[in-house]
Amino acid sequence: MKEIVVISGKGGTGKTSITASFAILGGKNVVVADCDVDAADMHLLMKPDFQISEDFYSGELAIINNKKCINCGKCIEVCRFSAIKLIDGIHFIDPISCDGCGYCARVCPVEAITNKIQNVGKTYISNTKAGNVMVHARLGIAADNSGKLVAKVKNEAKRIATENNKKMIIADGSPGIGCPVVSSLSGADFVVLVTEPSVSGLHDLKRVYQLVKKFKIKAGCIINKYDINKEITEKIGDFLAEENIMPISKLPYDEDFTKAMTLGKTVVEYENEELKNIITESWNKIKQILI
Repeated sequence: MKEIVVISGKGGTGKTSITASFAILGGKNVVVADCDVDAADMHLLMKPDFQISEDFYSGELAIINNKKCINCGKCIEVCRFSAIKLIDGIHFIDPISCDGCGYCARVCPVEAITNKIQNVGKTYISNTKAGNVMVHARLGIAADNSGKLVAKVKNEAKRIATENNKKMIIADGSPGIGCPVVSSLSGADFVVLVTEPSVSGLHDLKRVYQLVKKFKIKAGCIINKYDINKEITEKIGDFLAEENIMPISKLPYDEDFTKAMTLGKTVVEYENEELKNIITESWNKIKQILI
């Protein structure tokens, strides 16, 4: 079984649209994993049925029992996150500020504070319009532990692929270089870097590739909207050659890319043959690498 992860150094490069196009082209032969749990939107293009859902618990939150609290203030003194407030003589914990470290519970002389495991999101297993299975998730507002949720999504995708003898997993990773991206890259066989020819696009491409290098994963790159700034496109090409990153394809700027999304379609389902052919060739090239 091979696992492809599609990532980008910044948001807005077309990463999810390209990943969803690959998922459509892969059809029943692939398992899809949406690992962009902080801002999941792949479901808008894949039309999953949300067949199975499960609550995701991770991290802890301090809870104060005000009936037991003697208002000694020791919890406020030790809280490094300023999460405990005294309002009208009553102690409260701000759930967004609380890190769940448990220090306040340790110093409370009357054991009025306890830690509770948080329900921070949901995971889903769905059938999609492409005939494949998609594992995806939703992280709660202001919730933490997105890296752990990504790990759960990936593990579920691997389990389903193994049980159903699927040879490939295609995962949509988060943009940037944070914890969810690290979790997305773990265990990957090939990374597709999606970038755009802008100053920030080139900078963030270089930054995210430094992370990929640490994992020693082979990578290829798709340059989206390559024709809007050919000078930076050339600089991206030089960087790819310098780092031995495979140049997969260049996609021209085309408003049909956006028009397809507004209709809930991937580019390969839209009537733009040029874009469809380039992405199809890109998918075939990636498959050849992994065979």
